Amino acid sequence: MAAQVHFAHLSYDKVMQAMPEYITARQQMADLRVQYDGEMKRVEDEFNKKYEEFVVQQSELATPIRMKRQAELQEMMEKNIAFKEEARRLIAEAEQKAYGPIRERLDAAVKTIGQQKGYAFILNTDNAAVPYIDPQQGEDITAAVADFLRTTP
Repeated sequence: MAAQVHFAHLSYDKVMQAMPEYITARQQMADLRVQYDGEMKRVEDEFNKKYEEFVVQQSELATPIRMKRQAELQEMMEKNIAFKEEARRLIAEAEQKAYGPIRERLDAAVKTIGQQKGYAFILNTDNAAVPYIDPQQGEDITAAVADFLRTTP
């Protein structure tokens, strides 16, 4: 007869979202997104205004001036697209920088608890990754990990 495997499970997301440093990082990321969204809206409004002016005036403009303004609008649109792409990249980078240490701390706590309690493995139950766990076979350590994080710096 095989020896019984001692394992645990937790909701990684629940624990992480309860961490004070996660709450702070999430607010910082929201603030950063608001700044980038505001700038994107500003440049989009500026482009729309110039485009509307161009549409109204284009029939009255000499061909070289009309072509110059079309080129300016095209350049402006390309810069706006490039800025949006750069903003997405910078936000993703900021998220990694903000959430990375939080995940590392949580991973270390899970590892410590796993070693202390002698678990063979600890499953993350988020996203229906583990649709069923027999409560007689495995232990839910979500609260234990959250408590551990609250009591250790």
